[in-house]
Amino acid sequence: MSDSPDASGDADRPQRIVIASANRAKAGELAEILNAAALGIEVLPRPSEVPEVVEDAPDFAGNARLKAHALRDATGEWALADDSGLEVDALDGRPGVHSARYAGERATDADNVARLLEQLEVLGAVAPAQRTARFRCVVILAGPSGQEFVAEGVVEGRIIDRPTGDGGFGYDPVFVPVDGDGRTFALMSSEEKHAVSHRGRALRALVDHLR
Repeated sequence: MSDSPDASGDADRPQRIVIASANRAKAGELAEILNAAALGIEVLPRPSEVPEVVEDAPDFAGNARLKAHALRDATGEWALADDSGLEVDALDGRPGVHSARYAGERATDADNVARLLEQLEVLGAVAPAQRTARFRCVVILAGPSGQEFVAEGVVEGRIIDRPTGDGGFGYDPVFVPVDGDGRTFALMSSEEKHAVSHRGRALRALVDHLR
């Protein structure tokens, strides 16, 4: 699936962007990719005093919009938010928007991965062809005058039977992208992962529009 940027409102280019994510690992990836684009835009971390946003929208775009608008309203700055997750075909697209809390509200990454592997085993989905999946990411950049830019990135892959690698976060240790060389995201360097990842694709689509 191709990346799909869209835009509405005033197209003034931001000089500063606040990262809306409260997830440090995710915020770090967003900042890395933006800084690598060399747009000359100052990337600011989420202010610690801004409370976390309740992500109760039914889809990735809705959750990203909730976060971007909340940070824009709280700071008066351009705010960048993403929502992303893993869609497993054998699980009818789950965990989807519930990826970060698949094993419960206080679940760790390891808890979520363990539940995912358990669910696939219960279904008897053991062959690679039965474990197809994709990571999907929607990023939204919201401006102080109501501007909004939206981009989506998707990477197809499969789920392996046990975690492999110490890098990344979330489901990275069990996800092998089709566009890669057989390694999981957790075995790749940041640069290698950004080159093929859903988040990298979504942000590059957004960057192309900002250019």
